This record gives sequence, structure tokens and C-alpha cells, in this order.
Amino acid sequence: MPPPRRRSLTKAVKRIAKRQKGKQIQLWYQDEVRGGQKGRSAHVWFEKGVRPVMSTDKRFKSVYIYGAIQPGTDDAFALVLPRADTMMMRLYLGTFAQSLPPNVHVVLVLDKAGWHVTGRLKPPNNITLVHLPAYSPELNPVERLWLYRKERFLSHRIFGDQHAIVDACAKAWNERKVEAGRIAMLTGYPYIRSVMT
Repeated sequence: MPPPRRRSLTKAVKRIAKRQKGKQIQLWYQDEVRGGQKGRSAHVWFEKGVRPVMSTDKRFKSVYIYGAIQPGTDDAFALVLPRADTMMMRLYLGTFAQSLPPNVHVVLVLDKAGWHVTGRLKPPNNITLVHLPAYSPELNPVERLWLYRKERFLSHRIFGDQHAIVDACAKAWNERKVEAGRIAMLTGYPYIRSVMT
């Protein structure tokens, strides 16, 4: 018997598919991550017995990458936005909805951040929001993508200003085009594959 969380997601997808007859149902996962001057450290390879000297920044300017992926594929959509709040989430969902083909309805799975559960957030007609259980980031495959992007492209960097941060975040996201198959590899959780079959 599948775990309760997978059963409830499977039921939600089936319920949405019944309401959206004639539409192709796609399962996507969404999350946000902060990128900025107050970066994070990451593990690095270095000569044995010698402690590496790495750059860190203690200033506080930052932006957020809002990203969504279709697990097990390289399909993804992101915007770099100045804040994490309801207004930015509305902007993100509206732009994402416009990028979808007309015959597609997206089931967007996301966490329960305050700006995701507020009554002021009305998703577009071609997107239905489904929330993950509270305190369960391990169920969201986008988290693995953030960790990879931060360690590979955003750690140990000094950014002069907000424009440099936006450029670095956009470059980190756009590297997915060069690394074909990376998103599919990082996000192909077995429980998600079983939901869509």
C-alpha cells in the first residue's frame, strides 16, 4: 500500500483531471530560493591538511528565484523577483500560466509558505495548487535543484550590487540548458512517477 502522502496526491490529481476533461494534466513542483550577498558556504575539494580560503560576503541585498519543474524531465520555468510575497507569487503564476500550451492544465505542488496559502492568491484557470504537508521539504524535488545550483553557481561569490545578484541567479538557472538531463536526474523521485501512472 502506498504511503498516505502519495495516496492523497494521487487522489488530488485524479480529482483535478475529472474537472479538466479534454486537457492534458501535467504535474509540476514549485519553490523559491533566496540568492544574494549573504551567501552560504559549500564543501570544496582542496589539498589535504590545508584549509582553503574562500570569499564570503556579509551584506544583505538579495533576490528570489521562483522556479517550477516538471519532475523527471528537463522542463522548467523560473523568474528572478525582488521579494517573496503574495504579489510576486501572483506575478509568477500569471507569467507561468501564459507560457503553457492552451490544452494543458498544471497541477502545481508547493509548500505552505504564507504567500502560497493566503486567500489573496488566486491562481490562473489553467493552474491548480496542491500543497505539500507542513515541514516536508524532502518531498519537493525542487529543493535538490536549489542545493545543486547554490553549491555550483552561487556559493563563495561576492556580488557588487542587486543587478549582479540578478545576473548570477539568472545565469545559475539558465545553466540547465547546457546541462541536459540534470533536472530530470535530480527530480525524478519514484513516488512522483507512480502518481502520474
